[in-house]
Amino acid sequence: MPDRVVSPVIAELRERIQRLEGAGGRARRVLPFGVPDIDRRLPGGGLALVCLHEVAGGANGAVDGAAAALFAAGIAARLAGKVLWCVTRQDLFAPALAQAGLAARRVIFVEAGEDKALLACMEEGLRHGGLGAVIGEVSRLSMTASRRLQLAAEGSGTMGIAVRRWRRQAEAADFGQPTASVSRWRVSVLPSVPLPVPGVGRARWLLELIRCRAGESADFEVEACDAKGRIALPAKVAHGPPQADIRGGRASA
Repeated sequence: MPDRVVSPVIAELRERIQRLEGAGGRARRVLPFGVPDIDRRLPGGGLALVCLHEVAGGANGAVDGAAAALFAAGIAARLAGKVLWCVTRQDLFAPALAQAGLAARRVIFVEAGEDKALLACMEEGLRHGGLGAVIGEVSRLSMTASRRLQLAAEGSGTMGIAVRRWRRQAEAADFGQPTASVSRWRVSVLPSVPLPVPGVGRARWLLELIRCRAGESADFEVEACDAKGRIALPAKVAHGPPQADIRGGRASA
């Protein structure tokens, strides 16, 4: 299927939104994924740096939740500077973050008792301005709280990532509520890449871009982060039709 043609009206609206959101009309800096099929869906060709983003697992299980954390770790691994990682539970596995490219020596771990304290730690870290990224594992994120984090990120130039985790299934519905986050992602685990010999191949994810301000939503089948924090398209996708494993294309606010 050929790429969908973007109408001149939509293109003009995107440019106007970007001009309004950019500080003083300057282009927003981005962090490309290095995967053209993903980067072309994002305004500016990558993940906006001076912003708040949301990531969640595709289900309520621990496996998808761990994949969401590793996706966030891969993003932070490709940024310069220390990373502040805020949690409410002592279950973050540092060696797994290192496998996604984020070495333990770069991470400052903060344990907060509950979401309110965690959000305060995230905001303080973002306002500091001397960090590469601030990541917080939080169950609920209101519009007010997310707006404060977004403003703090814009003021300091630091990327913020809210990794959404829930103790109960009922709390997962909060992920669909509006927030000030610039993008919203969902990560689900897929069967690993098969090997010609016995063993476990590179992990694969279904990466869903649910919302992207001034962009489009889409789904991608990708190989999980390598030791440098980079994701990739599986070989059968990379060398096949560009739309073979990419579903979606829904307009997003």
